[in-house]
Amino acid sequence: MQDPVWTSVIPPLLAIGLAIVTRQVILSLSIGLWMGAWLLGSGNPLVAIPQAIDAVINVFTDPGDTRVLVFTLVIGGLIATIEKLGGVRGFIHLLQERKWVTGPGRAQWLAFGTGVVVFIESNITLLIAGAISRPLFDRYRVSREKLAYIIDATSAPICVLIPLNAWGAVIVSLLASSGIENPIDVFIGAILLNFYAIFAVLVCALVIWSDFDIGPMRAAQKRTAEGKFLWPNATPMVDPSLIEAEQSRQPQDSAKLMLLPVLALVLSMPLGLFITGEGDLTAGSGSTSVL
Repeated sequence: MQDPVWTSVIPPLLAIGLAIVTRQVILSLSIGLWMGAWLLGSGNPLVAIPQAIDAVINVFTDPGDTRVLVFTLVIGGLIATIEKLGGVRGFIHLLQERKWVTGPGRAQWLAFGTGVVVFIESNITLLIAGAISRPLFDRYRVSREKLAYIIDATSAPICVLIPLNAWGAVIVSLLASSGIENPIDVFIGAILLNFYAIFAVLVCALVIWSDFDIGPMRAAQKRTAEGKFLWPNATPMVDPSLIEAEQSRQPQDSAKLMLLPVLALVLSMPLGLFITGEGDLTAGSGSTSVL
C-alpha cells in the first residue's frame, strides 16, 4: 500500500470544484476519477483513461457495491411509480383534508418529520421526503432550496444515529471487523458523541421553528415568494410532467398508494437484517436488507 501524499486530495477537490462551476455532476466525477487514475498510474494521461474505465467496471465485482447501485435504481423507479399512480397527490390531499398541513410552517415540519421517520437509508429518505414535500413547498411558497436543506439535514444525520438500518449495519460490521468486542454496544454508546449529526438535526429544527433562512436561502425564499420556483435559466432535475400532474387531483389518487410502499420499506429493513444475520440484527447485511 502506498503512503498517502498531498496529491491524493486533488481528484476530489477537482471533482467538487467542477461540479460547482459546471453543474454537471457526472462529468465532474468522471474527470475526478480520471485524475485519480492518472496520479496512481504511470503518469500518462492517455493510459489513465482505460484505467479509470476499468475502475468503474470493477465496482460491480463487489456484491455490496452492486446491490447499492441496483437499490438506487429500484427505489428511484418506485418513487416515480408512486407519483404516477397518484400516491403522492392522494397523500397531500389527505393532509389538507385533515388539516394537518395548512401553511408553510407545517409543510417544513412535515419534511423534517419524514426525514426522522423514514430512517432506513439516506437515499430513500431524500427521495420520499422530496416527493412528498415539494408540492406542498411550492403551494405554500417555501423555497426548494430550503426543502433541500431540510431533507439533507434529516437524512444521513438521522440514519447514522440509528443502528437498525443500512448505515447502522455497515458501521457495526466495520467495528466488528476491527476486532472491537460488542460492536453494537460501542455504536449505541457513541451516539451521543456524534456531534455533527446531532447538531445538524437540532439546527435544522431551530431553522424551521424560527423561520430563519440561512445565507443564500434568504434570496431563494424572496424569489419563491414572488412565485418563481427556480432561478432564471435553471434546469429542474424533476420531470416537468410530474410537476404538472400534481396540480389537479385524479379519481384514482389514494394516500394508500404512498403509505403502504413506504411502510413496507420501513418494516422490511429490520426484517432483512434479522434474516441475513440469521437471527442477529447486528450481523445482518445492510446492502442486502435495503434492497
